[in-house]
Amino acid sequence: MTRYQYFRNAGLSLVPAFFVFMLNFTQAQETNTYQKPPQVFQDILNKSVDRQVLFNNSGSCMVILERNPLISLEELSQPILKLAGTRFNPQNNTITDYTFYTSISIKNLDYNHEIQINGLPKNYKISEVSFSPDQNSLAFCLENNHKLELWVLSLNNYKTNKLTDLSLIKTLGKVYQWSPDSKSILAQFVNDKRAIISQAQSNIAPIISETAMASSASKTYQDLLKNKQDESLFDYYLTSQLKMVYVHNGEAVNFALPAIYSDFDISPDGKLVMTKTIEKPYSYQLPYSRFPSSVDLYDKYGAFVANLNKTPLQDNLPNGFDAVTTSKRAFQWRHDKPQTYIWVEAKDGGNPSKLIPVRDVIYMKEANGKKTSKLADCYLRFHSIVWGDDQIAIVTEKWWRTRTERRVFIKPGNSTYRVNLWDRYYENTYNDPGEFIKIKNEYNKDILLLDGNRFRRIADPSNVNVYSISKGASDKGEKPFLLKFNVKTKITDTLFRSKAPYYELPVHYNLNSGRLLFSRESVMQPANYYAMGLKSKKEYRLTYFENPYLPLLGVTKRQVNYKRIDGLKLSSTIYLPKDYHVSQGKLPVLMWAYPKEYKTAAAASQVKGSPYLSPKINWSSPIYWATQGFLVMEVDMPIVGESNDMPNDTFIEQLKDNAIAAIDEVEKLEIGDRKKIIIGGHSYGAFMVANLLTHNNGMFMAGIARSGAYNRTLTPFGFQNEERTYWQDPDLYFKMSPFSYADRQKTPILIIHGEADENTGTFPMQSERYYAALKGNGATARLVILPFEGHHYKAKESVLHMLWEMDTWIKKYTDK
Repeated sequence: MTRYQYFRNAGLSLVPAFFVFMLNFTQAQETNTYQKPPQVFQDILNKSVDRQVLFNNSGSCMVILERNPLISLEELSQPILKLAGTRFNPQNNTITDYTFYTSISIKNLDYNHEIQINGLPKNYKISEVSFSPDQNSLAFCLENNHKLELWVLSLNNYKTNKLTDLSLIKTLGKVYQWSPDSKSILAQFVNDKRAIISQAQSNIAPIISETAMASSASKTYQDLLKNKQDESLFDYYLTSQLKMVYVHNGEAVNFALPAIYSDFDISPDGKLVMTKTIEKPYSYQLPYSRFPSSVDLYDKYGAFVANLNKTPLQDNLPNGFDAVTTSKRAFQWRHDKPQTYIWVEAKDGGNPSKLIPVRDVIYMKEANGKKTSKLADCYLRFHSIVWGDDQIAIVTEKWWRTRTERRVFIKPGNSTYRVNLWDRYYENTYNDPGEFIKIKNEYNKDILLLDGNRFRRIADPSNVNVYSISKGASDKGEKPFLLKFNVKTKITDTLFRSKAPYYELPVHYNLNSGRLLFSRESVMQPANYYAMGLKSKKEYRLTYFENPYLPLLGVTKRQVNYKRIDGLKLSSTIYLPKDYHVSQGKLPVLMWAYPKEYKTAAAASQVKGSPYLSPKINWSSPIYWATQGFLVMEVDMPIVGESNDMPNDTFIEQLKDNAIAAIDEVEKLEIGDRKKIIIGGHSYGAFMVANLLTHNNGMFMAGIARSGAYNRTLTPFGFQNEERTYWQDPDLYFKMSPFSYADRQKTPILIIHGEADENTGTFPMQSERYYAALKGNGATARLVILPFEGHHYKAKESVLHMLWEMDTWIKKYTDK
């Protein structure tokens, strides 16, 4: 059944405008069938592997999940519903962009051998894998027979067991959660008593919106509710029934009443459950994340205990990325206490323009208590908290407008204690301490890895070490490290650091045994996993993953550093064809880039990436063309606005300066032909391409723009990192829109867009109208609309055709 047939059967009155457009559009094309690129491209795609690796608490068990990242067009074209900012398949009640795997294996790291798993059906799709708190089982979701099922794998005998035939629902929030005792799982299932969907004609009514002298800036959201019928569909498909499923016999008992659950979380002691539900009235201008919501407590049997908060429709937030609701927010359990929860309240009315010393306050309360206590003040906006115990927790505050991050050492047992551990600009990657290492406590909750853990006995409880893993950005490229940090003395000790010619990333550290697990890769080898004793420095290999990109063997990767005309330091990565030598002459060039904004030149100048990372080839990569005799350059494209200057004030000028610097560098190296350069980009990179071609005719032979936005007046309440609205600066919106200058665009451009693009602001209409403007002004342009594809392309047929389009375009305009 096609997507259109499905909507007709559901009683929806929709005009298949896309198919009408495609019929008219393809009549003007020389071909309207899916094409395939060179065989080497196909070989790379067919061998591509996405991999996820999980470890148990001690690091003795390793779960390896694998899949080919592409799906078939038939899978992609399954019927979907688009409601209130969600997209899901109504046949199996799953969101359309969830990541599943088609292979699972387990290794016992103590004995370094792989274990065979039995009992899984053929052609399974596995997702949401997690260890039980007692580490004896794995729970996972398995898509089979057009529904999502809950399964468990025993780590004692490695047998699998489907817990229930009931269908899970994966549309909002988490799907399931283990109870702390490992005996049961709380999960979202399809509502047992789904009401009949109301017929469209019975819900016909005027669509009315009203405002009352209050500003309410909204981004250009997609997939919003449009009418009463959409509201009925939203209720029907997203209402779920929580059930407690008992592992020993699969019995599923209803928990609380059916509702639209956006989140639920079992208390550390397992005796309470905190839920967050979506409430009415709904909005036709905002996604579900801004709908009214309720936070409630239930006991472990599903009986209502208390309402903690009700948040109204968030339709009047102040403008700005630092704006938040005035209602209580960020409810969560304290991880180291049985039944204590926290929440955050804005003291500036949620308005970032209001000048006030304390932005947020974190409050704390025991579930069965009456007293509310203040946990901490936040001088920036609350971002997150990592729990330790009564003597330590670390709060992260952030302020987007200045790109500031502060990590604060607090004592939950002493509300007046506060020590700033790090004050930094988070764009500055050179001083990033990384992510704190966490371990599971007796409640199966994440807490800080501390010296001696919760059993430590230290005379001065403030004199304690925490641990973190950082990517280790430096002027020589990324060199990941494991850091030991004393929160009192602030003395650091780097326990492990990646060494050339490898990229080595710590992934698990067992403080008690001193064993570190890390991945190691190089330009020629994919990431594999190793174990090392930090004291003995002895290591042994855990995995032997093969290189999936054999056609790229011999391709040379180099990191180049150079300067922009204003002195800004830039770093880019180039790929040269196999056996290429400068004596062979200059190569045609494919440049690929994505602009990134910075508030400081120092941050923009920092070296990105690593020369030792193995190439990551996916559907969007430009590296394929290194096999076709091209110099491929992934270009650094910073846009800087220091102090009170805004990056976009000089967006066009900085794009040009970045491009000229990159072109000059490949010419200086005598490896690139500046007369044969193609520029390309995806999303904001496509926007970049259109602007570069518009304002710098002659710099490039042609351009490729995928899934971009070209008319900023269609995103009037901001775009990317721009906070100003169209009405605050209409000239900026006009100047930054290549659509405004379509009459000046003379360089050939290939425009590709997914027909079902869900990304905020990048409607397919953006490409259609830009193409029409170019065509009307006599430009050379080609528009390709990929059926059923979103912002990131998924179907193998679509990706192969996209590569064929790009390959044909690139070679046409470089005479290759």
